[in-house]
Amino acid sequence: MTSKITAMKPKNKFQKHIVESSKKLPKITDAQIKWAYKNCIEHIGQKTAKGVITCLECGHQWTDKENKAEHCICPNCKTKLKVEETRKRTFMDYEYMCIITSCEGFQVLRFIYVECKMKKGDEPRYFNMEVVQRWIAPNGKYATMARLRPMGFYGHEWSWWTELEIRPERSLYNITPTEIYPRQKLIPEVQRSGYNKQFYGLTPFDLFSFLLGNSKAETMLKAGQTNLFQYFAYTRRDINNYWASIRICLRNGYAIDSVSEWCDYIDLLRFFGKDLHNAKYVCPKNLKKEHDKYVKKKRELWEQQHREEKRKKSLENEKLFQEMKSKFFGIEFTDGFIHIRVLESVDEIMQEGDFMHHCVFTNEYHLKPDSLILSAYTDDKKLETIELSLSKLKILQCQGVCNQTTEYHKQILKLVNKNIPLFQQRMSA
Repeated sequence: MTSKITAMKPKNKFQKHIVESSKKLPKITDAQIKWAYKNCIEHIGQKTAKGVITCLECGHQWTDKENKAEHCICPNCKTKLKVEETRKRTFMDYEYMCIITSCEGFQVLRFIYVECKMKKGDEPRYFNMEVVQRWIAPNGKYATMARLRPMGFYGHEWSWWTELEIRPERSLYNITPTEIYPRQKLIPEVQRSGYNKQFYGLTPFDLFSFLLGNSKAETMLKAGQTNLFQYFAYTRRDINNYWASIRICLRNGYAIDSVSEWCDYIDLLRFFGKDLHNAKYVCPKNLKKEHDKYVKKKRELWEQQHREEKRKKSLENEKLFQEMKSKFFGIEFTDGFIHIRVLESVDEIMQEGDFMHHCVFTNEYHLKPDSLILSAYTDDKKLETIELSLSKLKILQCQGVCNQTTEYHKQILKLVNKNIPLFQQRMSA
């Protein structure tokens, strides 16, 4: 079953310009593909119980009973191999390489799908195809040319017979490549922006579109505030709401380690009418302590002055919350030890905030159209609260009691990411 997303005919001068410019891109070279095969694909050394290793790249065999390392170098072809002690004879790996180039004044990101099927006794079979181009103008405006991709995009399938054409903007084309091709061709606007070939956990598209589309991004990058840069490129929070306070931090050399907590804190200061241009407030020595103080203060204010109003508002919010998020109710999954479920009422979210001592309810994350709140727990205790971006299908925050992570944090992140297709299915239903 193929995706309902189809090609769009260029509708304006911008898209037409990109379609014409794409014809001027050079073909992907053999050297680039060879580099991708070498650096993206995980080559296998199949090891038997008797210690015989077979390089599935060149077929060379040798015996190494003592070495228990995860990787080795083939003595014959010098390929780095991942050693797998198994009776399995066939293997397959697929990855993506990104070529960063420029064309007609655009910063262009070209994504190459590479695949290798390996079988003991046979030569490896390689396959490659360019599947996506992201075109970004110097002002941050962008468009996507891509092949058609089925809706289950967490697999590796593409409709190979389709052409690179203008496509609607969807997260399935925001690819995280395995490797970036080392030779990069940059437009002048990127060259002078402070870009240093680091991506800070962002996809190439998220980084370049943010860097070119927001002048404040360049300021943060050049100031070395990479945590801020990463956060505002990744989140849907409007940086303009925090920029005055960020400038105070930059001026005072104040490093913001937990950006999400700091932004929550600034929102609380704004609520209480504090001076957001005053370093005394925006550059706290103990961010967690000040954050928690204002969370408590806001909660006490609500409970003291607006008890009845809050009750009525909660009923109104409950209706709004149900309308916005009910399609995701019932989603829950487990790895056998950790359980994760979608919180299904305003009251549940209020209790979550109370128990975890954080501001998931106080700052009304549950009423944000792009946010879905989940709770991770075991049979006997709560672990962490998760905020999931519905537009990007990525985790925005994952915090335990008092905004601290638990020893199960990485396991929780892995479990959520593994089950992202459950949310996508509900969105496309």
